Amino acid sequence: MVDKKNIYFLGIGGIGMSALARYFHAQGYVVAGYDKTPSQLTTTLQEEGILVSFVDEVAAVDVAYLNHKTEAMVVYTPAIPQENVLFNYFKDEGYTLAKRAEVLGIVTKQTVNLSVAGTHGKTTTSSIVATILQYSEKQFSAFLGGISTNLGSNYFYQKGNHEEHMSITEADEFDRSFLHLSPDYAIITSTDADHLDIYGKKEDLEKSYVDFSKRIAESSHRFYASEYAQHITGVSYSASSSHADYYAVVESKSGKGTRFSIANNKGDDTIENLYLNIPGEHNLENAVGAALMTLKAGVSLEAVRNGLANFKGIKRRFEYVVQSEVVTYIDDYAHHPSELKAIISSVRNLYPTKKITAVFQPHLFSRTQDFMADFAHELSRVDELLLVPIYPAREVPIDGITSEAIMSKMTLGSVKCVPKDNVLAELKNTQIEVLLTLGAGDIDRLVQPIKEYYGG
Repeated sequence: MVDKKNIYFLGIGGIGMSALARYFHAQGYVVAGYDKTPSQLTTTLQEEGILVSFVDEVAAVDVAYLNHKTEAMVVYTPAIPQENVLFNYFKDEGYTLAKRAEVLGIVTKQTVNLSVAGTHGKTTTSSIVATILQYSEKQFSAFLGGISTNLGSNYFYQKGNHEEHMSITEADEFDRSFLHLSPDYAIITSTDADHLDIYGKKEDLEKSYVDFSKRIAESSHRFYASEYAQHITGVSYSASSSHADYYAVVESKSGKGTRFSIANNKGDDTIENLYLNIPGEHNLENAVGAALMTLKAGVSLEAVRNGLANFKGIKRRFEYVVQSEVVTYIDDYAHHPSELKAIISSVRNLYPTKKITAVFQPHLFSRTQDFMADFAHELSRVDELLLVPIYPAREVPIDGITSEAIMSKMTLGSVKCVPKDNVLAELKNTQIEVLLTLGAGDIDRLVQPIKEYYGG
């Protein structure tokens, strides 16, 4: 356990950072932090008694951290800019600094750790795992990359005197952070190229996933999506390919969910009578991985069945915001071409005769540069598109890398680049049947006004 009594978080409003902050706060540590802008997450932290500052100045830091350096630890996200005043102050003054992933590794090391990695799908998969454990007799904690509707949070800690405590973590490939974890069981949902500003080339990213997979000693404890995770050994699974070790057999599906079984090529009994309470083939695949890992970790089949049947989804992951006779509105975090392909395909499959209108906010200049053609291709599969400017996050602009550049490569005729603040006005002048808002930046701030306009 961490031997400092005061924990300061740089980037405390991040989804992963806020979960850790809440954990330490619940354990009795003095917790505070900085973030660039207020958000729903920072408001929640403040309501729970955690001091949050939005001023990048040393004077804004509580004296408990400034006057008692040896009793403090500073946890930071690699996304903090190098010019951040507070980061440089803490570094220059010799504070104990640790990356978020290092601390998460320390917190979960004494637990039975179930970890989910992948360039996409890990938040949904880890949240399904958490819901399954909710319906089991296992004591567990969860550190998620999204807001689980079932948990009502991105963080969960269950007190008790059970002999074995399980932890659920998302294994983040950014900056090779997941190599700080020591999982007992793991799922790898995909190894698609991403974060090439960090890795340089796809092969190096794939190698990092192989290195991560080797941190799980037992190959039978490693589960990977057969069609999307490359060079991994262990137990393969799929929502569609019967060549995988374990694969889904769909019995019926609708806009609400999928009834299925899990068959196999290993000589095991078929796992029957399963129902996943959210739609989409990509979600079904995540559910297969979650079911297999939790069963292997000793969770009962009854808990798996109940967890899948009662899973309510995650905020901003295929989230139905409005469902009326006139308009269907879905919000999703998709910010990588593979994620766009998955959600657009699922929505097209569910609503084959309806017009699909999408609003997309690209996330990061570097990602847009690396996958410009892929973004253009996947976005051309909707019927109508509004592109808003790139969300920069930690980055500075790159010449020629803009939403207009994506538009120039698209084959879709009905596409327009608009400021984010003009989106609602544009939608009001458009006939909407199925609407998607997509992206990982601040496009989520449009959700409530759009919902209110369409009567949700």
